[in-house]
This record gives sequence, structure tokens and C-alpha cells, in this order.
Amino acid sequence: MRVGHQNAASDEMRRWLASIGVHSICGPLPSSRLDEKWSVGSLARLRERVESFGIQLDMLPLPLSAVSIDHAENPNILLGKSPERDREIDDICRMIQNAGRAGIPRLKYCFTILEVVRTGSVRSKWGAAYSAFDYSKIKHDTSLTAAGRVSKDDYWERIAYFLKRVVPVAEEAKVRMACHPHDPPMPRETGYRGVPTVLGSVEGLKRFIEIVPSPYHGLNFCQGTVAEMLENPAKEIGDVIRYFGRCGKIFSVHFRNIRGGYLNFQETFIDDGDVDMLQAVRAYKEVGYDGMIMPDHVPRIPGDPTGHQALAYTIGHIQALIARANAEG
Repeated sequence: MRVGHQNAASDEMRRWLASIGVHSICGPLPSSRLDEKWSVGSLARLRERVESFGIQLDMLPLPLSAVSIDHAENPNILLGKSPERDREIDDICRMIQNAGRAGIPRLKYCFTILEVVRTGSVRSKWGAAYSAFDYSKIKHDTSLTAAGRVSKDDYWERIAYFLKRVVPVAEEAKVRMACHPHDPPMPRETGYRGVPTVLGSVEGLKRFIEIVPSPYHGLNFCQGTVAEMLENPAKEIGDVIRYFGRCGKIFSVHFRNIRGGYLNFQETFIDDGDVDMLQAVRAYKEVGYDGMIMPDHVPRIPGDPTGHQALAYTIGHIQALIARANAEG
């Protein structure tokens, strides 16, 4: 295991990360469409640029971001329309092929119609701003997205159609495809704004990884989002880590703690939530996970306009947890 970071787009940020001991990153989105920035040459130059700071470019995002369908880069993949859907999937396949040829081993993506929904923030006992979600504050919003009403069966069809097209390409390119769960989970039966969050439960994630059996098909395992699915994250998260870890389906980890659980939570500093994060690291070690553990949704603190102080605090804590788990043998 090693500490990592997401979307370090500038040389200044890469230099700063390297100076505090971060030597693996998920880089920035090259482009929202298939263009020169997704060419083998451009991707190789990006990798070499990152490596010049002593950092491994471990992963890149695909243009399937955690935004609403109204702003999606490739909306027809999510809407299930053809031939536009097939054309967009063809572009994704070319990106996967080019990433493999450029020496980039992992790609992350989201398959979500809804954006990441939050309902405000709360102050911690130290004054940090914790992003929060309380479903009771939005449950009366019945407006539909551009996708209209989507049934669970339709959603699963679109996911399966995509996976059956791209996973064989990923296998050939030797690029691991890491999907982020739906954040936040919404009510299991009704969903939100006409859309079910089928990847917003542990059972849904189990079904997802079984659609196309392949060592190149797995999860961008957001521990915070998975904790949001649980009634009692403190007691349940370890078993969830072990399940997906033993299946070999954890390709990267977003390491975030929460206070609360299903439909009502706050995103805390990693040492101020309900989950024992040392026990979580021990679970990753137990299943043989050897990838990045990345800060995620770091709280905002007064006097820290760039977020670097809060991020450094989180990175240092992750490094200490990994060192402790490793020292235990």
C-alpha cells in the first residue's frame, strides 16, 4: 500500500506532493473527448512529465465523470441511445487502448446519471467545514433529470452493455478499469429524481463486478461512499473491504471517513468519524491490497484557501496508518 493523490494537474502541485512523500497519483482528465490529448504520444508525455517529479502516474480518469447527466461528457452511454451510444463507447475503447500503449495501468470512471448530492455543511468541534448529506432535506424534490424516469432494469442494461464492450478492450490493453460507486446512495426502492442508485449498495456492487468476469474489471473503491451505504459503518466496513479485496476487485482506494450512515452523514477528517481507519488499513493489508490509498473530500479549514494544510494533515495521517499496519507484520 502507498499513499496517493487525485488529479494533481499542475507541476507546482506535483512538486509539493513529492516533497511530502506522495509518489503515486491519479492524474487529471486529459480531455473530455477523444482528441490529441488522448493520443499515445500525448499520454506518454504526460506520464514522463509526472515521472520527472519522482511520481508514478498510476491512473487517469475517463470522461465519465461524477456529474449530472445534464453535464456528462458522454451522455448517450448513460442514456442508452444508439447509434450515439456506440460511437461514444468506441471513443472510450480508443482511450483505453492508447492508455495501455502509453504505459498507464489504470483508468477510473463513474457510471452515474446523478451528480454527487450534498445538502450543506456542518462545523466540526475544531471549526472545520464538513460536507453533509441529509436525505430528508431533499426527499420532496420530484423533478426529473434529462434522463427521465429510469428503471433499475434499464440502468443495469446500460451498465452491462458498456462493460461487455469495454472490458475485452481493457484486457487486451492490460488496463484495469476502476468504477466509482454511486455517491450518495439514495433510497433503495424509489431512488432520487426518477433515477435509482443501483451502484449505491453493497449488493449492487457485488452484482456489478460479476457482470463481466475479468481481472481488469473492478472498483475505484471509495471507502467513504461505501460507508454511506451502511447502517453501521463502524461495524460493517471491514467485512466489505475483505469481500471485494479477496475478489481482487479493489483497484484504488478513496480513503474518507464519515459520521453517520445511510441517508444521513457528514464527511469528516479521517480521524474524526465513526470508522476506525487503522482497522480499515489492516483489512486492506489482510487481503493483499498493494495500490494507492488517496485522500478524498478533505474538509475545509479556516485560513487554508488552497486546501493544502488540510490535505497535508490527511496525507500524513494516511502515511502513519500504513506505517503502523506494516510494522505489525
